[in-house]
Amino acid sequence: MITRTAEEEVKFLASQFKAIAIVGPRQSGKTTLARTVFPNKQYVSLENLDNRLFATEDTRGFLAQYSAGAIFDEAQRVPELFSYLQQVLDEDTEKGKFVLTGSNNFLLQENISQSLAGRIGYLYLLPFSTEEIGRITHKQQSVEEAIYNGGYPPIYDNQISPNRWLSNYIRTYVERDVRQIKNVNNLGAFERFVKLCAGRIGQLLNVSSLANETGVDAKTISSWISVLESSFIIYLLKPHHQNFNKRLVKMPKLYFYDTGLACSLLGIQNAEQLKTHSALGNLFENYVITDMIKTRYNRNEPMNLYFWRDNSGNEMDVIIDNGGTLHPVEIKSGKTITAEFFKNFKFWQKISGTEGGAVIYGGEQVQNRSNGLKIVPWNSLEARI
Repeated sequence: MITRTAEEEVKFLASQFKAIAIVGPRQSGKTTLARTVFPNKQYVSLENLDNRLFATEDTRGFLAQYSAGAIFDEAQRVPELFSYLQQVLDEDTEKGKFVLTGSNNFLLQENISQSLAGRIGYLYLLPFSTEEIGRITHKQQSVEEAIYNGGYPPIYDNQISPNRWLSNYIRTYVERDVRQIKNVNNLGAFERFVKLCAGRIGQLLNVSSLANETGVDAKTISSWISVLESSFIIYLLKPHHQNFNKRLVKMPKLYFYDTGLACSLLGIQNAEQLKTHSALGNLFENYVITDMIKTRYNRNEPMNLYFWRDNSGNEMDVIIDNGGTLHPVEIKSGKTITAEFFKNFKFWQKISGTEGGAVIYGGEQVQNRSNGLKIVPWNSLEARI
């Protein structure tokens, strides 16, 4: 079994808080992580109808069964649980007593903020990172294979075809989880909307355009965007606010948490197809940004990633804001280093008055340039900046 990078952070949270919440998409390994770190705790799945009815109808009696603590899987399924947990935690001094997992960030956060704020440590767990995949594969993946396979654990644990597993994942998600989060009546339109989102990876989020192509109103699209965000399907990268006397775009850029899922939605059948696919550049950018997100989530660090773009089209793919010190990053899918890699840095250095930054690219060489720029391969640990 692979050791998840987040294990150490989970153990640390358990030493600091009375309860822990591990949140992430379905099949990202939350339950496995919780049971690995806490092998002596009783495990209770609240997806199980009998457990859920017991917890809903007699919450006090349900919790009394687990006076020594427990792992409650998919805790958002029983909102009544949280108010009673508050009293139990307030009357106890034990740290790390309860572990809650959940695949719906909106419902879980809403219940935690109402009842358990200050009593619970929070950790996001996404599918495998490049670093984690490197521990379990016997050969180094090509960049196309990494993008196509994505990072969901069952694909690697069970040697399942990514295309087959991910198409079933999408079907299950649409039919089950979407209806749990929000009553989506027109599932056909919603499926079309999700596929349209996959075709807009790396682009500014244009709600009106999505509404026109999906055939629903803009308010519905905004609601559906929230559904995809809260269930860890898409990630909206926000623009950085620093304007350097320029007018900036205010819309976020759209990415998927898993490029394998995006490939499946785009109808890509194998990794070989990616080599000539028009979406390769955007999918590569998505892969790198998601890996940077995973690095921060696994260490429970603040999310300090942005992009920068002015109204004239000048931009940086990623800006890492380290407390006011801005570190620019460009992402290039090309495997050969060319002058094109550095074009945006020249403008950035001119307006910001700073040098340095990094290019993460599809090749294999590390280079340290004289102007402070670093060239980093996509699968290098140094790319986890």
